[in-house]
Order: sequence, then structure tokens, then C-alpha cells
Amino acid sequence: MIKVIIAGAAGRMGQRVAHMVGEHPRLTYAAAFEAADNKYIGRDVGELISANRIGVVIREGLEAVIAQGDVIIDFTFHKATMEFARLAAKHKTAMVIGTTGLSPENLEELKDLARNFPCVQSPNMSICVNVMFKLAKKTAAILGDDFDIEILEAHHNKKKDAPSGTALKLGEMAAAGVNRNLKEVGVFARNGIIGERKPREIGIQSIRAADIVGEHTIYFAGPGERLEISHRAHSRDHFAKGAATAAAWIVGKGCGVYDMVDVLGLQDF
Repeated sequence: MIKVIIAGAAGRMGQRVAHMVGEHPRLTYAAAFEAADNKYIGRDVGELISANRIGVVIREGLEAVIAQGDVIIDFTFHKATMEFARLAAKHKTAMVIGTTGLSPENLEELKDLARNFPCVQSPNMSICVNVMFKLAKKTAAILGDDFDIEILEAHHNKKKDAPSGTALKLGEMAAAGVNRNLKEVGVFARNGIIGERKPREIGIQSIRAADIVGEHTIYFAGPGERLEISHRAHSRDHFAKGAATAAAWIVGKGCGVYDMVDVLGLQDF
């Protein structure tokens, strides 16, 4: 069995990841940790996910548990994630990173660190969303420059970053389909007298409200018609299930940064 360490074990995603790890035939929940000020440190994680103790106690910090597992699953916060990656590189322990908000500088550092350990990093672990990434690129390439591309994303009011990592990835894939660079053509806010929309723009807009788990729609709008591709998350379980799938896949792989396209075998899709 592959031994899993869960970061942010007391949080909403940590608890759902724990459930999916328990459902996976090749994984076992080996260790859990939280930030130093978390009130659940010292508690059995089973009390949080099922009310029954499972013998895994939440410890303070990754360093306290890293020797106990084969792979770390992390859905925490980008600053913490980078600290975990540095420690994983030192110990050569595999990681699955679902944290969003990683900067280009973070991703460059992660690529450098991953020369010492294998890592799956994706802004979205959902199988359907990763199919959507592929569809965004293919659709943009087929429809071409006659169609305006706009992306709308919606999440709960506790989400700390905007636009979502998923929306940015959709923008990057669509831009690649029409030979553009999202850094050059992306528009992330519109207000006031802005003039006509530039033909090569790719707009990404964000909604934050209540308990929306996650919704993304990419619009391809042309003369007299439009095509919409949407994904709506009903719960966090599909993210957690994807992370568990990635954890089972990454252990034993060579050093480097992989994504869910690699995990799911979608390279040629």
C-alpha cells in the first residue's frame, strides 16, 4: 500500500481527500499535519471525517510526519505549499499539489525543486475539467480568430485568489489554440468607458459568492452564434478523487513536474 500524508488535514479539502484516500484500493492514510496554531493538532483525524478514530493523529508541520509517508497531498495555501515542496525535495518524497494561486516564480522554483522528487501539480484535479482544458484548446483552434473568447468563473466567498487557477489554465489553453500568449492578451477587469473590445483579447472574469464550489464557462462568440463549454462542481469530492488518483500514479515515477494530463493519459486527446 502507498502511504499518504495529507496537508491541511483538518480543513474541508483535507477531510474530503482523506475520504477518497480511504476509498482507493492502493492507498492508506499514514499521517496528517496542520499549521502550528491549528486547534485540531493532537486529535485523531478519524474524529473529523467519520467520528471514529483511525489511529492517525494530526501533527504540527510537515517535518514531524514526512518520514511516515510515500506521497504528500496538498490543497493548502501557495506560500505553505512552497515550503512543503522544499522539504519534499530535501527528503525526495513525492507530492500531489492542488493548491491554486502559485505565481510564475513559484512554478519556476517548483520545476527546479522537482529535479529531486516527483510531483503532480495541477490547478484542478477534476477529470472533467482536464478534458475541458483539452476542449478549450481544440475548439479555439477550430473556430479561429473570428470568435471572441471569454471565460467566467464562480467560487465561494472564502476563496483567496482570483481569477481561479482553473480559469487561468483555460485561458492559457484557448490562447495556445489561436497562437496567442495569455500574458499579452488577457483582460481581467472591465470598468468605465473602455472602448471597443480588441479582437485578440481573452477576457477572464470572477464571481465570489456564498458556498459556490466551483463553476467555469468558456464562451466562443462569433457572428450570429456562440458556443459555451461549462463545468459545474457539485461537491469537492471530484477534486479529492483526482488527487487520490494522482497520488497512486506518481509514486515510483521519475523526478519532475507532471500534471493531470499525464496522470489521465490525455496527451494525445
